Amino acid sequence: MNWQNMIYSLPGILLGLTVHECCHALCALKLGDTTARDQGRITLNPLVHIDLVGFLFIIFAGFGWAKPVQFDPHRLRNFRRDKALIAAAGPLSNMVLGILLTLSIKAFFYFVSDYNNFSNHVLYFLYYAASINFGLFIFNLLPIPPLDGSHIFFSGFNIKPETEERIRTIGMPVLFIILIIQNFADVTIIPIGRIVGAIIDFIL
Repeated sequence: MNWQNMIYSLPGILLGLTVHECCHALCALKLGDTTARDQGRITLNPLVHIDLVGFLFIIFAGFGWAKPVQFDPHRLRNFRRDKALIAAAGPLSNMVLGILLTLSIKAFFYFVSDYNNFSNHVLYFLYYAASINFGLFIFNLLPIPPLDGSHIFFSGFNIKPETEERIRTIGMPVLFIILIIQNFADVTIIPIGRIVGAIIDFIL
């Protein structure tokens, strides 16, 4: 990440993380749990959702995290199903954002014929935001704890809570090792960038 790319990325990162966490909270409320609402997490204010350390990791290491949305399993009508729905709400919101942003690029090409520095900057902001949101969608669906995909994955199995917790303690170090190798050893383990590029090319 150079400084120019970082500036282009910031709006997409803030938008993607904010909508992602807000949709987790909104889904939990719709399913009967008011915990996230009571904590003020149903908001599009990024300051409420951003974890400072996780945000700095995103900027300087290429991966990071936001504040996780909490929910009370005892307030959910069907815990296993509802936990999976709450987990899926975040990545799905990023997918929808990615599609809308890519369609905005398509519309921009259609309506704008006079390209200048300003229009080029707008295109870069839109393209980075679309890429980041598709990346968040794909990355968070990986079935590796603590990602949302692991909650969806475990909901499909009758696993004892203590067993699931042991798996989660292993998942975080494994995820960090994969990301560190991929970011600093120039080895592609999870080809998210290629998948994102293919999705955007397909829509455009």
